[in-house]
Amino acid sequence: MSLKRSIFVLSVGCVAASLVLVVLVFCICKDIQGRYIGMFYKDFHIGLITEIEKEPDMYGLNLEQQRIPWLMDGIWMLACVLLPVSGLGIAGLLFYRIKLKTPIAVLKEGTERILRRDLDFSVAASSEDELGELCRAFEMMRAELLRSNQELWEQAEERKRLNAAFSHDLRNPVTVLKGTVKLLKEGKQDDQALDRLESYALRIENYVETMSGIQRLEQIPVRRGRYEYVKLRAELEDTAKLLAPALQYTIDAPIEGEIRLDHGIFLNILENLTGNAARFAESRLEIRLKVKGEYAILSVQDDGSGYPAELVRSGPKPFGKMKEEASHFGMGLYSCQLLCKKHGGMLELENPAEGGALAKAYFRI
Repeated sequence: MSLKRSIFVLSVGCVAASLVLVVLVFCICKDIQGRYIGMFYKDFHIGLITEIEKEPDMYGLNLEQQRIPWLMDGIWMLACVLLPVSGLGIAGLLFYRIKLKTPIAVLKEGTERILRRDLDFSVAASSEDELGELCRAFEMMRAELLRSNQELWEQAEERKRLNAAFSHDLRNPVTVLKGTVKLLKEGKQDDQALDRLESYALRIENYVETMSGIQRLEQIPVRRGRYEYVKLRAELEDTAKLLAPALQYTIDAPIEGEIRLDHGIFLNILENLTGNAARFAESRLEIRLKVKGEYAILSVQDDGSGYPAELVRSGPKPFGKMKEEASHFGMGLYSCQLLCKKHGGMLELENPAEGGALAKAYFRI
């Protein structure tokens, strides 16, 4: 029952009960008056009482007994005012205890816990009225705050891991550069010293650019738009032709209809997954796009040797290389994972039973 209807029903009920009490008081007062009313004649006319006094001595009534009829009239008139007002007051009190007290206490406690930065609780809607809707909205806000805090914590932890990986991978080039510089100072340089300096300086520059690229990915806003499947299917084919020209590829995607996602993020992930698969595939590549529930799933599968067990179990890590190549820092899958999370999805890696490696990128649509 809504708050308006509740207060109306309680007010009408309490006022009706008070009017019944008014009638009851009136009847009691009239009964008491009847004991002393032999010398009075009561004439009711439009709510007014006309009293005609007789000779009080004729009935043997003293002065206080003569006042009792007047006193009963006063009590009844007072009841006519106080009882309806009391009824409205009781209606307000009942309305507070029944409809307001519990939700207000719940919301107050929730607010205090949020101020203490304690979000590990839930707010239950105790009714289906407006306050129940307010409690549900409060619970949605709490859940969103908790999710945001968890995302911030995960980002902070991810940044720590990224910095640690960057520092670890940067240690070797810096060591080589320091050693080469020391040899140059001592005049013991070899013929490859300058080439080594140039190579490792370029490597450090690539590391820095990679770190800057990851930071830019974290700051990319998600802008969802509607795109036709036929356009996305054409982009799947074009990407496979450009990044895997020597491989046989299969494209499986809807032709009719449209989908709502961030086109830039989708293409970035598509290119990273396709390029990574092309590096390890032997002869074949399969790219699929489908919708399941509230997610669009982009799958890229190759017929290579598969992902390392640790990568499948723990997921991509920053600067996690599957091959020792100076030109690759192993950031492709890690970047895809970041972008999938930004799009409300995730990245799954697995080694199918038939062989090869399979990457699934989920986009919340």
